[in-house]
This record gives sequence, structure tokens and C-alpha cells, in this order.
Amino acid sequence: MTVAAHRSRLASLPPSYFGLVMATGIVAVALHMHGFTALAEGFSWIAGLAFVALAVLHGLRIARHPAAVRADFTDHLKAPGFFTWAAASGVMGAQFVSITPHREAAWIFWALTLALWAACSYAIIPALVVKRDKPPLEQGINGGWLLAVVATQSIAVMSALLAMGPDGASRLPLHFLALATWLAGEMLYTWIIALIFYRYMFMRLSAEDFTAPYWINMGAMAISTLAGSLLVASAGDAPLLQAARPFMVGATILCWATATWWIPVLVVLVAWRYGISRYPLRYDPAYWSAVFPLGMYSAATHELSLALSLPFLAPVSTAFLGLAVAAWAATAFGLFRTELRR
Repeated sequence: MTVAAHRSRLASLPPSYFGLVMATGIVAVALHMHGFTALAEGFSWIAGLAFVALAVLHGLRIARHPAAVRADFTDHLKAPGFFTWAAASGVMGAQFVSITPHREAAWIFWALTLALWAACSYAIIPALVVKRDKPPLEQGINGGWLLAVVATQSIAVMSALLAMGPDGASRLPLHFLALATWLAGEMLYTWIIALIFYRYMFMRLSAEDFTAPYWINMGAMAISTLAGSLLVASAGDAPLLQAARPFMVGATILCWATATWWIPVLVVLVAWRYGISRYPLRYDPAYWSAVFPLGMYSAATHELSLALSLPFLAPVSTAFLGLAVAAWAATAFGLFRTELRR
């Protein structure tokens, strides 16, 4: 490949490519939950290497192709992809809390997640609000917009996990932050999913339009379930959470039920896209956005079964872990095959 071709690929690097880290990291966490320690550590290393590599590539892109970055920043379909930067940082932090003994590194990723989330939320959204030329709804929204919810809930998950540590002084602020961002994420989901559902039901949807990020319809509620389950599990020794426990239980079950409801709908639409409409199946970085929800659903269901003492949900979590690993392997194979051809 020529130098010019490499520069062209760097200029067009999707901001949502950190979905690879999100997908790999949550599969690692889910594997660890189910006792597959060696596999979890392997996936965790892959996620870490991918995080570093993508951070370098995006840093180079910002330095060498600032115009392309600015264009993505104000593009209604590409701009939400920047929220994967915050979400990937949150998943990395969750790995350090759950899988490794390096808890101090989790604090670094917690701070990075907060900073990236704030930068995306209060730069991208105002930029799109004041943008003069805006696309019609059917050309300006897809499931990728729900990455804003995933990034917000990543803060809730990280804060709840860190609050389970031995540092009592920070426990109350962490619980408050986890609860506040969990509720904010659910609020965002309500707003955005209403627009997505409206787009589904009242505007033409072609096979080309139904892209992998629509799986985040489910994934955003899955991570909300995980955050809620962690808060419920922490309520026993936290007065703030104890007072809200009945509400948190109901809202967490609602999140899980919503995520579960989406799964058959998405499966039918996938069958329509590739089976009936014969849309070609080839690797696309957006497919990592479909792997992440499967891994997150497994982790969330596992944590829900523990928090609410619902052992009959354990086989569901195990089954989706298998699906997540298979989807990850298939997407990774597509990535390597594409790169080898290039």
C-alpha cells in the first residue's frame, strides 16, 4: 500500500472505531464473571493493545487531518461515534477493577471517562444544535446516537465498581455520581429511542439503512441494567442507595426487559437485511457495535441474577456469552481478512 493510501485511510478513520475496545473489553469482563479467567485475561490484553493503537491513530488523525476530524464532529451520523472514546475508557477501567489487581489504574480511566464524556456531551451536542444545515431525520439518526447513553452509563458502572473498594471517604460521592448518571442515561435513552422508533415506523427503511449500530438499541439498555444491578447490590451498606432501592429494582428490571424485548426485533431485521434483501455481508468497523451489546447483555444479566437472587437467569447470561464470543471471533476474522487483502 502506498503512502498516499495510508494517509487516505488515516483521514477516513471512523471516530467510532473504539467500539472494538468496547466489544473486546466487555467480553473479557463477561468471561471473568463466568469463571473463564485465562480467556478473560487474554481478551483484556487485546482490548488494552487495541486501546493504545487506536489512541495513537486518532492522535495522528487529529494532528494531520484536523479538517476531517472537524467534519466528523459536526456530522449527524458520525459525531455520536466520538462517544465510543468515553465508553471504551469506561470498559478499560471496569477491566482493571474486575480482572486485574491494579485498582489504581481504574481511577485513571474513571477520570479519563469523565473528561471524554464531558467533552463529547458539551461540544458535540451544542455543535449539532447550532449547525445551520441539518439533514432530515431519516438521514441524520441511527442507533449510534445511543452511544451517548452508553458513555453516560459507563460513568455509572465505573463509579459503582470503585465505590465497592475499601476507600470509605469517597464512597458517598461515588454512589451519588453513579445514581445521578444512571438516571441521566435513562433520560437520554427515552429521548433518543423515541426518535429512532419514529424513524423505524413512519419512514422508509432500506436494507442499506439498517446498520449494525442499531444493535445499540439493546446495548444501551443492557449497560443501564448492569449499572442498576451494581447500585442495587451496593444498597445494603449505603443509606443513599437504600432509600432508593425499591425504585432502583423496578427501573433495573425495566431496563433488562426493554433490552430483552429488542433482541427478537433486531434478529428479524438482520434476517431481513441479509436473507431476504440479500445485502452483502462484508467486514465493517460498525460491526463491533453489534458485538458489544451481546457481551453487555451477558454481563448485565449475570449481575442482575446475583443482585436480585434470580438464579434462573444464569443460563441466559451463559448463552449470550457464547454468542458474544462467536460474534467477536467472526468480526475479528473479518477485520484480519480485510487487512490481509489490503
